[in-house]
Amino acid sequence: MQTLVYGPSLQATGAFDGGKITEQKPIGFSGEGSVVKRVSPLFYWAWAHSKQGGYIPLHPHQAFEIMTYVVAGQAEHGDTLGTKSTIGPGGVQLMQTGSGVSHEERFVGPDMEGFQIWFEPSIQEAIKRPPTYNQYEHEDFPIAEGDGYTKKTVMGEGSPISIAADAHMWDVELAPGAQYSHPIAGGRTLTALAIRGDGSWTYTSDEAKDTSFKHKDFILTRADEAQDAVITATGDTPLRLILIDVPSHVDYPLYPKR
Repeated sequence: MQTLVYGPSLQATGAFDGGKITEQKPIGFSGEGSVVKRVSPLFYWAWAHSKQGGYIPLHPHQAFEIMTYVVAGQAEHGDTLGTKSTIGPGGVQLMQTGSGVSHEERFVGPDMEGFQIWFEPSIQEAIKRPPTYNQYEHEDFPIAEGDGYTKKTVMGEGSPISIAADAHMWDVELAPGAQYSHPIAGGRTLTALAIRGDGSWTYTSDEAKDTSFKHKDFILTRADEAQDAVITATGDTPLRLILIDVPSHVDYPLYPKR
């Protein structure tokens, strides 16, 4: 079991609308400079900020399953299916782009913050399906509370979201000093982005190997055997992590990405 931590300098960056939207990318597109190129079906992950708002004009997508998850502010979506929608904090806009669709995006401030995350199903199968769009409000997702933490299941058991790619996602917040234990099944990879606060990461099977991470770090663990990751909020401020779990290998060819 190995935990790898990638600081912001090892992630890619991007910008849209003349810099009105800026992005830190734990997983960027080919050539953008992120050390992590993909994690099996987790193809792309951008963390976007917009102080006053910004616009990305109509552009096409095909096959990939693309999620926008809003942390603060609002995201507006329009597409060639005729959709016009707006989502607020904690909400999800999900495109399963199938045989092809074009969409436009507007981030509405002040201080908009959110993610765009791409999951790769079997492209050979996905392009045979018609494109779809679905929207989910924060209240649609299950939230569990523990000793000093809350866990929102964005994709996984109890979530209204169903995609073709094998992936699970959680939004976890810890009070200073609190611990949270997260199971990782054998043959799967758990990734995490620290969007607030600092912490440490260890395992119930080997508590001596403690890995520290800081705000904005990207953490990755591949599990050959089932383990529990024990996460501790070590700073004076709350810790917030976005966790995504995917299989370490899939049984279909993945889009070339170097």
